[in-house]
Amino acid sequence: MDKQTLNQYYADGPPTVVTLPIKSHFEALTDQQKLYAHNVSRAAFLGTRIVLRQVSPESEAIFDFIIALQQAYHGNWSNLQKDAGTSEQALKEFLEYATQFLGNLGNYKGFGDSKFIPRCSPETIQAFASKVPKAKEALEKNKVSVAAFYATTDEPAKMHLGFPDKGHLSAYYPDSPDITQDEIEQISTFIAEKKLLPENTRLKKTKEGNFQLLIASGLSRPPPEGGDAGPDTVFDLSGKLQGKKLELVYGDHIEELAKIALHIKKAGLNAANDTQKQMMDEYAKSFGSGSLNAFKESQKLWVKDIGPMVETNIGFIETYRDPANVRAEWEGLVAMVNKERTQAFQKLVDAAPSMIPKLPWGKDFEKDTFSAPDFTSLEVLTFNGSGIPAGINIPNYDDIRQAIGFKNVSLGNVLSAKAPNEPIPFIRSEDLELYQSNRDKAFEVQVGIHELLGHGSGKLLQETSPGKYNFDASNPPVSPITKKPITTYYKPGQTWSSVFGGFSASYEECRAECVAMALSCDFEILQIFGFGDGTVDVNNQAGDVLYAGYLSMARAGIAAVEFWDPKSRKWGQAHMQARFSILKTFLEAGEGFTILDYNKDDLSDLTVKMDKRKIVTVGRKAVEEYLQKLHVFKCTADYDAGKKLYDDMTHVDEWWASKVRPEVLRRKTARKVFVQANTYEKDGKVELKEYEPTCEGMIQSWSERGVYPQGVVGI
Repeated sequence: MDKQTLNQYYADGPPTVVTLPIKSHFEALTDQQKLYAHNVSRAAFLGTRIVLRQVSPESEAIFDFIIALQQAYHGNWSNLQKDAGTSEQALKEFLEYATQFLGNLGNYKGFGDSKFIPRCSPETIQAFASKVPKAKEALEKNKVSVAAFYATTDEPAKMHLGFPDKGHLSAYYPDSPDITQDEIEQISTFIAEKKLLPENTRLKKTKEGNFQLLIASGLSRPPPEGGDAGPDTVFDLSGKLQGKKLELVYGDHIEELAKIALHIKKAGLNAANDTQKQMMDEYAKSFGSGSLNAFKESQKLWVKDIGPMVETNIGFIETYRDPANVRAEWEGLVAMVNKERTQAFQKLVDAAPSMIPKLPWGKDFEKDTFSAPDFTSLEVLTFNGSGIPAGINIPNYDDIRQAIGFKNVSLGNVLSAKAPNEPIPFIRSEDLELYQSNRDKAFEVQVGIHELLGHGSGKLLQETSPGKYNFDASNPPVSPITKKPITTYYKPGQTWSSVFGGFSASYEECRAECVAMALSCDFEILQIFGFGDGTVDVNNQAGDVLYAGYLSMARAGIAAVEFWDPKSRKWGQAHMQARFSILKTFLEAGEGFTILDYNKDDLSDLTVKMDKRKIVTVGRKAVEEYLQKLHVFKCTADYDAGKKLYDDMTHVDEWWASKVRPEVLRRKTARKVFVQANTYEKDGKVELKEYEPTCEGMIQSWSERGVYPQGVVGI
């Protein structure tokens, strides 16, 4: 691996460390609410090791290594540096790496799926290990060498997460270097036929060529009544895998999930209502037995728990990081409602039935009735996972979404978190003041529309059971694209992700982002958020917010190519792949709407030049034409058309690869990592502790979080 390539994998120096302030919101809770929040927070953080194991084989050992150093020296890092005989610069570089590692819960970026490595030398790691026996032991007991911290120069594809048979790394398929994408997909089809959901599983291929489905559970065997697939745990495979067997192995992450279930039960004792209590019971059943049917029951109850003061969600939720896009990462959310900001989102919910018909498809491709969801602005106490989003729209199960509904949340203290003097590349100097003044407002509008009207819109046309359809199969809807009756739809047992596979997550994010771009042009929506009076005028404050939103999307589209790997020609981040395609939509709109402006051959002066006056005409029209195709292909299970469209729109040509990407890497800014508070229970009361937004504060917060094998705190 050449030096220039290696440079892109170094940990951020320095990382952008910000805090998630929560004290005032937490202190406003009652003692009962604090106990509820505390126990779900503990459950969320006790899943840390699950996330680490889902990232890479070495991540858990590196986590233990960092925490052992912190605990041995009680956070006095300068003493460790002196004892180890390293330089102050080497210590600084190690602390920066440790901070980014803890902010991503692993040594692969939570946003981008590429490995990052320390800037300090291997000798620094070895010197630190020599001074702290428990740190050295953390690596040795997991058979992790110091080399695992660094680049796999002999296997560069392993610097990115992906299918093992493509040379990449995926810890969702442990100890299975020769498992193939085709085998993974064959197993996915088989377990779907057995009505077994995959989100809480990992898949292992044995030396004999058989397969083990590792099911996350606090028990080592299925319950007496049988698991979700019934009493059987060994199955004969068919088709391409004829002669092979699949064994269901319970007890993956058994120690963690047993503790998690205990805290969930404790939370249930402090629930605010019967719905919350039943939800906690179903969580505990799911985490104890491994039943995702029980988890789905918890999600139904979660949707029905309207307007709680303490909002929570926990489990195996998002599938972005599994290359097959079916296995989900552990995450846990605990947050307090911001009543003032929630009022604006509720107005958007109220307006949704009148806004959805403005989208570029007819009623045949939309739910019969819009089920108004709970939409709240939250202040995050705890979000444990490989990264913290700005907004959430869940549950991800289409049957629940269609029959019961969903919830939207906007994470206010994540949206507002900033480091001082953040650089803003690719924005023209004449746009900079307007952009800086309005980007937060624009982002809140974008997130609100994206989550509610983006992910919340659309109808999957299905044969729900043999011979039964949720549309008129004798007179099928006419596609607005082909002007002919549709010929594809979802068959019984098929889901959106099972049909569209590995690119479904990015495709859906793109669809939701396009909805946000289209409807943010509606000045009635901008008025709901407090901008303008509903009159179409690109020169007032509402117009400035709209302009900042479109500039932000275009800027993100340029920055996106950081997350495209030129060797594998693979996108590593779903949202950024989507944003690149939307920038291409802007650029291809014509009429001078958007251009990339530069004079220098090396693109060091590259900026986005956009005609503000044409956003509501040329820009919106182009976005809606793209959105219509994305939406109809999704609704009708038209994989072939959807794949071709998305491959074309996310294709990175030679100019982008060889000219733009190097400049993006040169000007890239460090992604934020968040320092979160801890809670502790003492004599029936819960205390909160916050930490400084520094590398040392980040490491201390994790050391005191109680997920280290020795000296467990706060349980």
